Amino acid sequence: MAVEIDARLAEGLRRRYPQVDVRVEDVLGIPLPREPFKVVASLPFDGGTSILRRLLDPLVPLASADVIVQWGLAEKRAAVWPSTQLGVYWGAWFELSVTRRLPRCVFAPPPSVDAGLLGVVRRDEALVAVAERNSYQAFLARGFREGPGAVVPRKLLKRCETELGFERRARARDLDAWQWAELYRHGHLRSPAP
Repeated sequence: MAVEIDARLAEGLRRRYPQVDVRVEDVLGIPLPREPFKVVASLPFDGGTSILRRLLDPLVPLASADVIVQWGLAEKRAAVWPSTQLGVYWGAWFELSVTRRLPRCVFAPPPSVDAGLLGVVRRDEALVAVAERNSYQAFLARGFREGPGAVVPRKLLKRCETELGFERRARARDLDAWQWAELYRHGHLRSPAP
């Protein structure tokens, strides 16, 4: 299935690929498959994050994706450091990587910035159970707002700094997806109420 919002471009796809079900719709409004699926797409630069938010919801059975996005978005989402709250959240269920840089000259017409091919693969073993996604999201929101020390008791944080390989005074962005998931696993039940 192919989704294209521009009717003229959709008609060109139908002619070129008659075996493909081409739908003239906004990808943000279509029902997503209930069975595992893969995505190959060139996302609009001004809507890339919105589409990724939809696809990378842990309840969505996305198996993998290779998407062309604005270079800055690809770089930010695949970065191990500095981490972002959204990147760490997605990282509990998916591995993201930049697999290629696409200079603006390869597009017609050329955009004002370069692009990147962002690869997404669902983890074989999630770092956090999907059933705990809301609790984990709240944990991360507080941790990124107030720092790791706000969501994990000091005694536990001291132990985790050695076990997980970070400094006790580390800022939220200094911890990667695995470290945040481990902090959650070790201490979310004992963390102080928000």
